[in-house]
Amino acid sequence: MIAGATLDWLLGEPRRWHPLIGFGKCVRRLELLLHPSVRAGIVRARCRGSIALLLAVVPATAVTTWNIESSPRTGLALQISLLYLALGYRSLYQHAMPVADALSRDDLGAARQRVGQMVSRDTAAMRPVEVAHAAVESVLENGNDAVFAALFWFALAGAPGALLYRLINTLDAMWGYRTPRYLSFGWAAARCDDAMNFISARLTALSYALLRRFGDAWRCWQVQGTQWESPNAGPVMAAGAGSLHLRLGGPALYHGYWKLRPPLGQSEDPQARDIPRALRLVARGILLWLAAVACSPGRRLLDL
Repeated sequence: MIAGATLDWLLGEPRRWHPLIGFGKCVRRLELLLHPSVRAGIVRARCRGSIALLLAVVPATAVTTWNIESSPRTGLALQISLLYLALGYRSLYQHAMPVADALSRDDLGAARQRVGQMVSRDTAAMRPVEVAHAAVESVLENGNDAVFAALFWFALAGAPGALLYRLINTLDAMWGYRTPRYLSFGWAAARCDDAMNFISARLTALSYALLRRFGDAWRCWQVQGTQWESPNAGPVMAAGAGSLHLRLGGPALYHGYWKLRPPLGQSEDPQARDIPRALRLVARGILLWLAAVACSPGRRLLDL
């Protein structure tokens, strides 16, 4: 785990070709083959989406498990490589820091363009405080989605666990929208992603609380996190907001429509300087998790 996290920080995402890009292309072909007509019933669409999910994740996970178990000499290198590919802290840093830099220079156009690469909400008319809101929320939420969940599943089930999580998380990012096309077809991907993130999201929230302002973070998590639409993003962002002593959440514009989101945290709205603070909180959480692993007996839970 330490080696994989170190490679992620030193190398970041592969520049020429990332395996998840190839996976995404295969997934789009599966979608074209299995997505039912718009008039199909809910049950049929959910069944087809479930079949598509199984076809997308089971072969890759099974082949990975077989390769690791059948070749002890290369198994360790394969596990480190797959964890490196599953982690995304360096990518998160490379996306968030340009937003902070643009805001610091009062270059609102560049800040909007950069934060648009991080979030799915409308950014064209964002004010500076709204850009900072979106960036900090994305950093805190993706601290779980792109880092801690992958570490959790690697600790639980080795590289196959981390790979399975990353593939399902990618499917959720592609199919988990509440639109007429994906509401039923993406149901299985969204539910599986929620299930796989359930424990790791709460461990992430606890990590944020342990690292700064435990009382504030815990209170925001328990009171505000449960009011959020997402059962996992709510606790993570609420604890992060309390830890950083910031006010997050509130209304946001998605695809031309205002979404009334509950408030998270307390005190002041985030500014440009708070984006690096959120990144440092995630980085310290990684160090906390790796320190816990280093002090552990060194055996996977499935081996016990």
